Amino acid sequence: MILSRTPHRISFFGGGTDYPEYYLEHGGKTLGVTIDKYSYLNLRNLPPFFDYKHRIVYSKQENVNRAEEIVHPSVRETFKYFGVEEGVSVHHDGDIPARSGMGSSSAFTVGLVHALHALNGEIISKSELTKEAIHIEQNLIQENVGSQDQAFAAYGGLNIIEFLENGEIGVNPIIMKRDRLHEFQESIMLFFSGLSRTASEIVKEQREKTSINIENLNKMKSLVDEAYTILTDESRELREFGELLNLTWKLKKTLSNRVTNSEIDEMYKKALEAGAVGGKLLGAGGGGFMAFYVEKENHAKVIEALDGYLHIPFKFDFEGSKIVVYENENRGNL
Repeated sequence: MILSRTPHRISFFGGGTDYPEYYLEHGGKTLGVTIDKYSYLNLRNLPPFFDYKHRIVYSKQENVNRAEEIVHPSVRETFKYFGVEEGVSVHHDGDIPARSGMGSSSAFTVGLVHALHALNGEIISKSELTKEAIHIEQNLIQENVGSQDQAFAAYGGLNIIEFLENGEIGVNPIIMKRDRLHEFQESIMLFFSGLSRTASEIVKEQREKTSINIENLNKMKSLVDEAYTILTDESRELREFGELLNLTWKLKKTLSNRVTNSEIDEMYKKALEAGAVGGKLLGAGGGGFMAFYVEKENHAKVIEALDGYLHIPFKFDFEGSKIVVYENENRGNL
């Protein structure tokens, strides 16, 4: 039995510059962090006593005999990519709902790739794990996703991730003194809007508009370096990070008229009036989670102002995708 644990992420700056349409020509850059909310995948070889070969359990249950019959796109294409032959049971549990803007689909794929390698008795580097997950999502599933979610899920931590014109990806940890890191972590508040959305159509529109959004995407990318300076230069006030979030949120809303809606705008307004310095909707837009920068003395006020929305306490994760249970019966290759 193999159990993988893969973190979800909060993307602060540079979202949109991690799509190949942009970074293969201009280079991309994002800044974000993974948190202690995880996608768990339990895999084991399925004994040959059933009238089906593979069992996949998520919000639904599938019992099938061939990988091609699997409905879940990530499981289907990942099984085909690995050439799975023996029967496999996959059971998923997640801390964060799907379609909520925190990279849940990529966390699932990264965790599944990691677990299948482990089931095969193989160790995979974080770099290769990132590349394989991106290949499966972008080329095999042909999902409308960028490339930052897979990197954050694989590596974990507080990072700047660079996307080079040659397709290579660099993950650069942000180094901060412990007290300053703790203050930063305690100043980020996460709320669930209660609105789930399918990001694919919003992302598709944004990708199609890349050529006309170049100027704003360039500005959003430039904010990554400014945010890095704020975090690492102790002469700077951390609240400036929140002010910068407010700016990137305004820029993000220009990429598509579907990024926000009246309820999200009202939610954001209430948070700022209660003392939040700034914030942004996570993911492509339309719903899901909102992250705010809120100084500690204003936490209670913001929670009260957003009464009716779920507040999610969290800590940063610095491990990335990992195999937390490994009990391999050495039954040969998949």
